Amino acid sequence: MPSMTATGEEEGDARPDRLQGFFKRPLFLSLTIGIPFCIFKLLFGSVAFRVGSPEMPAIAITGMLIFAWAGLDLVMNAGNAAYDLFSRKSPFEYCSIAEIGRLFGKPAVFLAIDTLITFCIISAMLWSRWITLLTPTEAKLWAAATTLNLISLSLVLLYNETRKT
Repeated sequence: MPSMTATGEEEGDARPDRLQGFFKRPLFLSLTIGIPFCIFKLLFGSVAFRVGSPEMPAIAITGMLIFAWAGLDLVMNAGNAAYDLFSRKSPFEYCSIAEIGRLFGKPAVFLAIDTLITFCIISAMLWSRWITLLTPTEAKLWAAATTLNLISLSLVLLYNETRKT
């Protein structure tokens, strides 16, 4: 049985797997993971600000900080996508936490930490029922980010599994 390379191609296969290559491109990763994660963080920060103002200023301040952090990450993801569109390697990571990880030579580990934090934010929005505090427009953004993220993940998993058979 032929062995597989990291891109899912059979060794000795001269044809590159273009779809697999697309799934690994910064454009695809930013649009389907990074930007949806930024939307989750932006909306969480926005709701935290509204919940905290003015009775609980610590929550409001935390919300503002999360919103600013998400905004920075959104710019970084958009930048990565733009660099990829012009076939250039981005000089920065997908998010600020991964950029800090670059200083330690471990950007992927720090990117995983960012992913964990984002999943905690999503869970907090659901379990606190703060998701019910989203405006209609915010709820549509949340739904769009969720749909894009989950459908793309499912497509990549489905494609990878069908390549194995």
